[in-house]
Order: sequence, then C-alpha cells, then structure tokens
Amino acid sequence: MKAILSAFKSFIKGKKIAVIGAGISNRPLIRWLYPQNSDITVFDVMDRDNSRLIPIQKGFEKDGIHLRWKTGAHYLDDLTGYDLIFRTPKMRTDLPELARERRRGAIITSEIALFTELCPAPLYAVTGSDGKTTTTTLISLLLEQSGFRVFTGGNIGTPLLSQIEQIQPTDRVVLELSSFQLMDSLPLIDHAVITNIIPNHLDFHLSFDEYIDAKKNIFRGQSALGTLTLNAGDETSSPFIAEAKGETRYFNTPAYENCATAWRENGSLFMRHSPAAEPVLIAHEKDVLLPGSFNLENILAAALTVADEVSPGDIMRVAGTFKGVAHRMELVREYHGVRWYNSSVDSSPQRTMKTLAAFREHGDRPVLIAGGQDKNSDYTGLGEAIVGTSAAVILTGQNASLIEDAIRSEASAAGVDPADLILLRADSYEEAVQAAQNLAVPGGSVVLSPAGTSYDKFYHFEERGEYFRKLVAALR
Repeated sequence: MKAILSAFKSFIKGKKIAVIGAGISNRPLIRWLYPQNSDITVFDVMDRDNSRLIPIQKGFEKDGIHLRWKTGAHYLDDLTGYDLIFRTPKMRTDLPELARERRRGAIITSEIALFTELCPAPLYAVTGSDGKTTTTTLISLLLEQSGFRVFTGGNIGTPLLSQIEQIQPTDRVVLELSSFQLMDSLPLIDHAVITNIIPNHLDFHLSFDEYIDAKKNIFRGQSALGTLTLNAGDETSSPFIAEAKGETRYFNTPAYENCATAWRENGSLFMRHSPAAEPVLIAHEKDVLLPGSFNLENILAAALTVADEVSPGDIMRVAGTFKGVAHRMELVREYHGVRWYNSSVDSSPQRTMKTLAAFREHGDRPVLIAGGQDKNSDYTGLGEAIVGTSAAVILTGQNASLIEDAIRSEASAAGVDPADLILLRADSYEEAVQAAQNLAVPGGSVVLSPAGTSYDKFYHFEERGEYFRKLVAALR
C-alpha cells in the first residue's frame, strides 16, 4: 500500500535528516524537504572549495535554504545519529557507514524510492542494460499521444519528487530505473519493462548475479494486477516469468506461452493482445526514423507495455515521427557532407557494438571515436565489430589500450589486416575531433561511441556528449 503524502509530511516533522550527495537528483529533493523540515545536513565528497560545489551552496543560500554541510574525503565520518538518510543513487547500500546507521535504526532511502512510494498515479518503469532511455521516452510519447498528461523521470529528465503535489491519479508517470536506484528498493510499479540484461556496471556491483538481482526489484513489489514486459530474445531476463506476480508480456516473438506478444515480420512490426487475438500492425520498418534493429525492439517493448491504453494508430504515428534521444546515435550536425553522430551513452563495449551494428545495417562505415573509463567490461567481440564497420578509429581515454588490444587480436578473425586499419591515439577530445575531420570524407560519417564510462574525463555521459557537440558545432 502506498503512503499518503500528508502522512509522510507529518512523519518527517522533527526528524534529523541527512542527504548524501548534492547531485542532480538530490538538489530538488532538498528543496522539497526544506519547507517541511529544515533540519538537513548535506554530505558530499567534493571539497568545500570545489568549483562545482560552491555555486550549489550559494544557490541554496540565495533561496533562503540554510543547510549544514559535511564535505571532503572523510565526509561520512560524521554520519551518525540521523533518523532519515537519503543516499545518492551510485552508493553501495552495504557501505559500513550506512550499515552502522541502519543497525542503529535509521531509515535509509533515496529520492526515487520515496517518489514511487508517494506517487498517486499509475507507474510505468523501465530497466535493463540497453535501451532504457529510448524505451522510457517512447512509452511517454505513446501515452501523451493517447491523451494522458505524462510525467517522465527517474534516471532521465527532471527528478519528480518536487512535482508530487501536481501529479493526479488520472495522470501517468514513466520512470527509467537503474540498477543503482533499484538495489535497496521494491517500488510499487504497475507496468514494468526489462529490455535486456547483460554484464554491466561490474565496477560497482560485486558480481553479475548481484546486478541481475537488483534489476528484478522492478517487478518484485507488483501485485496480481501488474504487468511485466520481457524480451523473449534475452536469455538472462526472459525466464523471469517464473517469478512474476502479474501478467507477463513478451516482445521479439510472435508467440510465448499464454502471453501478449510483439514482433518483427517481413519489414513490419506487429502486436498481439492475447495468444488467441489476431496480429495488429503497429509500424512499417521503412517509416521508422531511427536506424538499427535495437531501436525497432525498443518500439516493440514500448508498444506492448502500453497496449491497454494506446491504440495501434497512435503507436504507428509515434513510431513514424520519433527522432531519438540526445546522446543516443544523435545526429549532431552535417558539415561539408559529413554526418556527425553523438552516442556518448555507449558506456560499455556491448553498447558500442550495437551502435556499430546499426551503421552496418545502413551500409555506413563511420570514423569511430572511442574510449572512456573501463568498468571491468568484457571486450570480446568489440574488435571484430569495429574492424567490420570502421576503416578509421581514434582512441582516447583510460581504456584506449583495452580497445586497441581487442581490435588487434580480433582483426584477423574478421578477415582484416590490422595494417589496413587507420588506428590513431588522441590525448584530448579536441584532438580526436580534429583527427576525425581530417579522415572523414563527404558522404561519410563520424560517430562518438566510447565503449567506456565518462568518469575518466567528465562527471557523466551527458557532459561528455555536450562537450562533443560543442566541438563539432565549432568546426570550421
């Protein structure tokens, strides 16, 4: 049963509150909490003179929000005696300081966990290793096309807790949820989607099993009235049907036991509301603007999830007009006949392999800019995908050597002589973009697809993508 907003506001009066991290999701949380209870201490690893932290602190003070701060390398040393602790999403729940406070009786939660508990509207939520943001965005657009007022958030867009008073039961809320957000949460999701599960974020999770277990939390809190949409082509997540409490739906197959399904066939996308129902056309592949089979799968997943509330005609209209999401194979600019694509979200080798596959499907051989921070990823297959797609590669970032090793070890298996491949190193993004401009030819393309996280040079992949955009926009 969901908590009532008025009851929560009464509950936090007089409580001692800690907020760990002054990042994107926690700043609106602080602003929302402060009028209810001003006894808030913010903990952040940034030093007190950090150039990013100072404007954040000044912004709060300017708005009359007076907080206590614990900052620097030992910022959690004083995390003791708090009644309610909001953790930053990318913080392990078994951290000794959190475990100690939990044993003492503190409630440890997060902005998104509290929001799902208080939200009065039906919740749609998407998780998975790939395709989360695109599928989340598609679900939102489909519901809007059908006439609903839609709020979109979670791991995408604006944190929604500060808008909780405006959300009505007749609205719809769509969330993207990461494994970090799901680790210690059992959200009450009405319609859950798992796009796929492959090894990811193993620099954070202790094992692949722990990562899988976190993803399962998206449906563990469901009732018999909930729905769970799964990928029939994904061997890791498709068996979750055995653990589902409500109705299960499958995309990437025309039939799956007693489930509603969605699939591709003869250049078109179809959906079936039940095993006995007739197939319904929801899109022609030639009308879909986004390249790549994986984007067609995202449409299937989204359409199947909203099938009870959105008509096939509305699905077809959205599928034929959707231009994609920023930083995901985003066409930034066409300059002197060269198309420049930003796919900064590709923070794993598997994501880069999918992006490259989309270019191969269109017969395009882009200049590839790759490299970022490694997260204990498996690079098997990346080298073969690169040499099978790109004739020129520019590597920059912490994992550049790992990518180069994959290219050289797998080139021969792909029937390519490494000597025939242009393989360059760049010390900066400025240098990488300039090298790509020199190599690209009219009618060709350049794509940023890092195959690593952004944390070697940037705070997040959006910042990396924005920086790439600026460099491309400045080309002369």
